[in-house]
Amino acid sequence: MLSRLPLSFLCFLWPAIVGAAERPFSIQIVDEQTGRGVPLVELKTVNQQQFITDSHGLAAIDEPELVGQKVFFHILSHGYEYAKDGFGYRGVAVTVTPGERKQFKIKRVNLAERLYRMTGSGIYRDSVLVGEPVPIKQPLLNAQVFGSDSVVNAVYRGKVYWFWGDTNRPGYPLGNFHVPGAISNLPGQGGLDPAVGVNLNYFTDGKGFAKETCRMAGQGPTWIGGLTVVPDENDRETLLASYVKIKPPMTVYERGLVKFNDESEKFDLVSRFDVGAPLYPDGHPFRHLEPDGVHVYFATPYPLVRVRATVDDWQHLDRYEAFTCLKEGTRLGAKELDRSPDGQLRYAWKRNTPAVGPFEQKKLIDSGQLKPHEALLQLRDRDTGAAVLAHAGSVTWNAHRRRFGMITGQSFGSSFLGETWYAEADTPVGPWVYATKIVTHDDYSFYNPKQHPFFDEKHGLAIYLEGTYTHTFSGNKDPTPRYDYNQIMYRLDLTDVRTAVPVALYAKDALTPNRFHWGHVYNDRWLHDVRPAFFALDRPGVNTIPVFDGETNSGQATLRIVTAKPLDPPQFFAIALDAAAPPKATVPLFRYIHATTGERVFSTNPNWSRDGFSREAQPLCRVWPSPFEPPTK
Repeated sequence: MLSRLPLSFLCFLWPAIVGAAERPFSIQIVDEQTGRGVPLVELKTVNQQQFITDSHGLAAIDEPELVGQKVFFHILSHGYEYAKDGFGYRGVAVTVTPGERKQFKIKRVNLAERLYRMTGSGIYRDSVLVGEPVPIKQPLLNAQVFGSDSVVNAVYRGKVYWFWGDTNRPGYPLGNFHVPGAISNLPGQGGLDPAVGVNLNYFTDGKGFAKETCRMAGQGPTWIGGLTVVPDENDRETLLASYVKIKPPMTVYERGLVKFNDESEKFDLVSRFDVGAPLYPDGHPFRHLEPDGVHVYFATPYPLVRVRATVDDWQHLDRYEAFTCLKEGTRLGAKELDRSPDGQLRYAWKRNTPAVGPFEQKKLIDSGQLKPHEALLQLRDRDTGAAVLAHAGSVTWNAHRRRFGMITGQSFGSSFLGETWYAEADTPVGPWVYATKIVTHDDYSFYNPKQHPFFDEKHGLAIYLEGTYTHTFSGNKDPTPRYDYNQIMYRLDLTDVRTAVPVALYAKDALTPNRFHWGHVYNDRWLHDVRPAFFALDRPGVNTIPVFDGETNSGQATLRIVTAKPLDPPQFFAIALDAAAPPKATVPLFRYIHATTGERVFSTNPNWSRDGFSREAQPLCRVWPSPFEPPTK
């Protein structure tokens, strides 16, 4: 009889069903900071039996030969660390007793907190086995989805629309290669708190599997990107995306624009694009109001391509613009840079001209055509100063931080594609400089991370992001059961002082840099007219000190460090000169004083020079240098 009941009803009844029988022994691993269960923790026995915690942090131990035995479990998880015992083993020895549960705390190394798995089977498999209540409607198998590649989503007509890449199913190795999709309710409008989970209502075919929502003619998979909502001529919301057709190995042979059809729950073809066009919609878009109207920016992860936010503009690639240093109308292969007669490199919004991404920028620098300080993309580690080669991601305006925030993956980091970083900038085009690592993986990929701004807590006090967890590209030949090739959700608390990243401070007078202001500059002004003087924190960070704007007794503008609590808020936060282990990325902020007037200026340049000024022996503090300044001689 039970076999005839719907799966969702069985999941509802399961706690009562297993309550009538003996439940398996279970181990729960919880975050020592939050007390919340940690998904994706590996528990491995001495003879290599492996158990992986579900989205409640629970692992049901149901191997009959372990019952009644004292068993040692090694405890391992990406971005988390269990304490070592006297012999250096990280794990616990427990007696496996049916019906009992043991709970252990694990230290989080990641800044972001792992919350739950979004897709795939058995999201709460172990919780169901031990009779634990679960928050989502489909905790075991939803629309027969075993695994899904990267997500794109948008809020459309009051609901969240989700679409994924290639998707696996139980019945055969080949699944859905033409964009499965689902809908969920927004939090507070029938949707769950995103800290708890997301109820996905998939579009399904006649066999109950997640159906194809974007099959475009031709061989090979169909993938979509650039998903966003723009108004049509009647001011009705329209859900648009770009699509590509793929042939082996991963070559795009067709590109175009599609529009979602509410009745068929599929995308309709709008137009095909010239596959060789330099500009097209892609990545994760966001809307931004410019002086000439609202534009859609496409983050990949740097948002260097934009178009006006209308259906008509979206269809005409000749209206797209790139923020680029190439001569207008040229191509990347030509390597023709736009320089003024005096040799100054000019970045500007240009049509029919491609953006210069991280890999292309590196080639220009290596060839000597672009000087390092002229490079637009300068992302680096906040602590070490090491370059971070950004690979895919998203950008979102954060009202709490009053800046744009970037979530990006990294190529060739401590893993090939498994590291995720957070950075901030004053404008969509930068300055993107200092970042902090928020998620790490050991020999595993976590690519195409995306922030979900519609889940932001308190206007961005905490943010939510997910990415694709897979062994693909990592070299790892041991895929994680159930988790591999699926989406995992993280939460980043931006009140944590460890998330503070340096942002640009600008001199009010570049010739006399003694008073400084924060950003809020328009687009490329920071690059041309008001270049950053240096970078610092606008809030307390780890081991930082406050620096105040003030005046000397003679009325000269100055920066000062005071021990008594002043009435005015600090100008910025920096690293003390006597800090025990200052970040390697920081440099001294020197103070120069005019011998006659007593006028003061401040610079990270140890060789700054102007008549009448001399450098004091003792710098004020340590800050982060601007990489856009030419090297000093």
